Amino acid sequence: MITTEQVKELRDKTGISIMQCRKALEEANGDMEKAMVILQKKGGEAAQKKADRSAADGIVVMRTDGSRALTLVLNCETDFVAKNEDFVNLANALADLAWAEGVEVMQEKAPEMINAVVLKTGENIQLGGVEDLKGEVVSGYAHFDHKSAAVVSLSGGTPEVAKDIAMHVAAMKPSFLHKDEISAENVATVKSVMEEEVAAQSEGKPQEIKDKMLEGKINAFFAEQTLLNQPFFKAPEKTIEQYAKEHGATVQKFTLHTVA
Repeated sequence: MITTEQVKELRDKTGISIMQCRKALEEANGDMEKAMVILQKKGGEAAQKKADRSAADGIVVMRTDGSRALTLVLNCETDFVAKNEDFVNLANALADLAWAEGVEVMQEKAPEMINAVVLKTGENIQLGGVEDLKGEVVSGYAHFDHKSAAVVSLSGGTPEVAKDIAMHVAAMKPSFLHKDEISAENVATVKSVMEEEVAAQSEGKPQEIKDKMLEGKINAFFAEQTLLNQPFFKAPEKTIEQYAKEHGATVQKFTLHTVA
């Protein structure tokens, strides 16, 4: 006979519902270790069944120490679960593991850790992007709602400057660091959109005027999408490039991680 004390002990160890714990203990004939294995197995089966369901929500967590920044995205199906304590604890445990033992070790251990929380929440949970960036000066900013985080790597400067620029990245969401990153394909895509706008705005005007208008719109678009050209959100009278230079820094790289 399965006792209430056994069920409570298994629930305390796993955090899984009372009914699931009782069923596992009954299947294991009261053997606590076997019951835990049964629950782990059921967690894996539950994860497989839910794997084809969209996991478009979730959170981003970050670890940083001034010369390294690790960001980890953990996805789930709904914002309700994204705020669930078990889900948040899982994301942080995965980030801590990656920070201490490396991303590959974390990725190896993640399925078992994730399956246990799938069993608790009933949702598809997937490990999203993981980035571990190291450099001379590296810092980042995670938004208070845990839906976005940005990382900036500098040559020179300080972690505080990197964090300021990362806050700007999270707010303004640039697509490029500098103009050299803009490919011919990028230009062609934007040009196809802008041509329609120019045609609507310049009916009856000479082709030369239309070409200049098109060039101006394309240049303006990419200036807005290029981090170094953007006005710094804390001091709009200067660009990000100018702000960095004032503090003895050059921006080497930025990344932005988001969930829905």
